[in-house]
Amino acid sequence: MATIFPNTPAGSLPPETAKLFRILKRLPDGEFAVWLRLSIWTDPGPDFWVLHRSGRSLLLKVSTATAHDARRANQGSLFSDGRAAFGREEQAALQVFLQSLSADDDSSAPMPLPAYVVFPGVPSADLRQAAPERDDWIGRDDLAPERFPDWIEAHLGAPLSQAQIDRVRSAMSPEAVVPATLTVRQPPRRDTAAKLTDYLLSYDQERVLKTDLDLSDEAQAVSGEFSLQLVSGVAGSGKSLLVIYRARLLRQFFPHKRMLVLTHNRPLIQDLRARYRRLSGGDRGIEWRTFLGWCVAHWPADEAVPHPISEPRRAQVIAEAWRQHLADTSISERMLQEEIDWFKDRLLNTRQDYLAADRSGRGFGLNEAMRNRMFDAITAYRRAMTEQGLVDWGDIPRRMWRALLEGRVTPAPYDFILIDEAQFFAPIWFEILKLVLKPNGHLFMVADPTQGFLKRGQSWLASGLNVRGRSARLEKCYRTTREILEFASQMYQLRLPGDEEALVAPHSQNMPEGAPPQLIALDSEQDEVTQVLNEIRRLRDRGVPLEHILVLHADWQGVDRMLERLRQEFGSAAVANPKAMAPGKHIRVCTLNAATGLESPIVFVMGTHRLVEAEQSVRLSPEERADLIRDNTRKLYMAFTRAGQRLAITYVGEPPAALRPIHAGASGQAARSTA
Repeated sequence: MATIFPNTPAGSLPPETAKLFRILKRLPDGEFAVWLRLSIWTDPGPDFWVLHRSGRSLLLKVSTATAHDARRANQGSLFSDGRAAFGREEQAALQVFLQSLSADDDSSAPMPLPAYVVFPGVPSADLRQAAPERDDWIGRDDLAPERFPDWIEAHLGAPLSQAQIDRVRSAMSPEAVVPATLTVRQPPRRDTAAKLTDYLLSYDQERVLKTDLDLSDEAQAVSGEFSLQLVSGVAGSGKSLLVIYRARLLRQFFPHKRMLVLTHNRPLIQDLRARYRRLSGGDRGIEWRTFLGWCVAHWPADEAVPHPISEPRRAQVIAEAWRQHLADTSISERMLQEEIDWFKDRLLNTRQDYLAADRSGRGFGLNEAMRNRMFDAITAYRRAMTEQGLVDWGDIPRRMWRALLEGRVTPAPYDFILIDEAQFFAPIWFEILKLVLKPNGHLFMVADPTQGFLKRGQSWLASGLNVRGRSARLEKCYRTTREILEFASQMYQLRLPGDEEALVAPHSQNMPEGAPPQLIALDSEQDEVTQVLNEIRRLRDRGVPLEHILVLHADWQGVDRMLERLRQEFGSAAVANPKAMAPGKHIRVCTLNAATGLESPIVFVMGTHRLVEAEQSVRLSPEERADLIRDNTRKLYMAFTRAGQRLAITYVGEPPAALRPIHAGASGQAARSTA
């Protein structure tokens, strides 16, 4: 079976076009790729582009003419000029399309791209009688399964260059064109004859984008349940871009349906919304929220919106529950906090629920006696919070869930929900989304398991989602350079040599090359701030736009210090935390936790020594230390792969072994003086 874009017809197709779609799909597997021009594009052009793996190809335009039309055209040649109208519109559409391709070509030679009009409803004999001079028309008989593959092979043009293939793809599939402003990729080395300055989605990305696009009311009614699609992939494989492009396609096909795009943090949702609006020309027909922001926006009118307590205050309540029930055990306060969060992320309420729950992947085991004591501590924490009138962030989804079940919140259901960074979504979040998604709606999710350091120890099935047979994976990184990706992967494997569940080594072949990442070793945190400030000043003086710089810090205190110093240096308008401001012409500064999904040509990663020092605390149990190393490693991998072209890492003190290869052989002075 040939690779065909999309895999199912999208929108309403004439029966003749649908018939040819099915025929083309049966072309030999691995030999052909076929593009169906989506019905959202109304300018003249072919219906199909057939590309052989050798680079030879042809265009096909489908006519809805019948045998009766052909006979009338043949009779018209005796009495009038009626014959001239037969097939004229289809032929003209092909001619306009070919001329548009030639207009973008500096070479004088025409592109070797033959074009044919296909008449699925006209016998070949009638077609030859109606238009004996047209050897670029094909009738019904040649479409027979035993004849059509040979006909295709015989009529393919000469091989196209890669630049020519890109040009045809951009014309056949404008929905796959990526404006340069939407990506941090380095400019590719292109054929000098090519006029294409934007990018194209990769074949894998376009395949995923167009999978199961037949989401009409009729198609969904046949299924009887909501459709689900999961796209996983390595960092930089274009998952966020697919969310934006999928949203645009759905809006073009179904402009009157309700759509919601969700993620877990404010910087990412701000970035997604801004990029979508640039891509769509300002469309505002989609609701963009963080999940918790969505809960607050749709909060029941009969209940005040709760304000979660600060983490230091919450730690005090947890510590008291720990002292009452777990102080004489190996369970630490941190482990209790994680268990409370895990408990609240699921639809667990009673002791029986907790004792029966599957804790696989939690990082530390509990026998039945310890489970009972842990539940007692959780109950003490919840009771203390209630008595003091306090809530934490885990209470927000639970209260929303209850309000939905009780009918106190009745939001209009969504036809489409798209989720970026779905690995951070808790099971109860998905249960809430099921309640607000139409029974035959569509859930599209993208996720990266190497970044699952916020919501852990859960499978998709445990989250109530059966993704078997409904998932795809993107293996190639398009955002960054080979040097940055190989360093990030090496760091991950050195720190977590046995973590095979998460990290699938991305493909680095044919990636653009660039400057190797640099580690800047420093003596103090004050020096760290000053060094990064000086490096950014030098970049600015060399003409680097401020919006090309992203500063990530391990904790919020470091973010606040950098924001203050940078504002003093460059002015308040030139620096922002992406949590509070949409992307613009300013430096972005945020924590590592807030950086998932973001990207930038130049990235500084600060405070890495704090992560390593925390891992060495004598207060940690072996299980806690292993969990923290895993979380920090995934966090660093995520941070390093935000960079599109340049990566600089600062470290206060002696760098650990996993980072030393970054500047092996370089002098200390060189490492300090360049970024």
